[in-house]
Amino acid sequence: MKQIEVTIMDQSYVLGCPEGGEAMLRAAVKSVDHEMTTIRNLGKVKSRERIAVLAALNLAYALEQQPETSRVGSEQGTEVDIGSLVTRIDKALGEHGHLL
Repeated sequence: MKQIEVTIMDQSYVLGCPEGGEAMLRAAVKSVDHEMTTIRNLGKVKSRERIAVLAALNLAYALEQQPETSRVGSEQGTEVDIGSLVTRIDKALGEHGHLL
């Protein structure tokens, strides 16, 4: 698995990326960075952890508003492996296990 370095809200992360998935991962990083930066710039939330949770909720809400047929994996009949995603996030967060 390839590793790429990305920046989210001015902090660098090294993420594992499957072959051929770099463009999609970078697009996802861009969305997360944009959402987190927007929340931070509003000035009401200071904690990186809270900003990350609010950004995740905003992105998940936007995803839920999409028609079922346009969601990732719905056409193939596959489901997202949440456990795998959590493991990847934990690795990205590093030894501290949080965004603070």
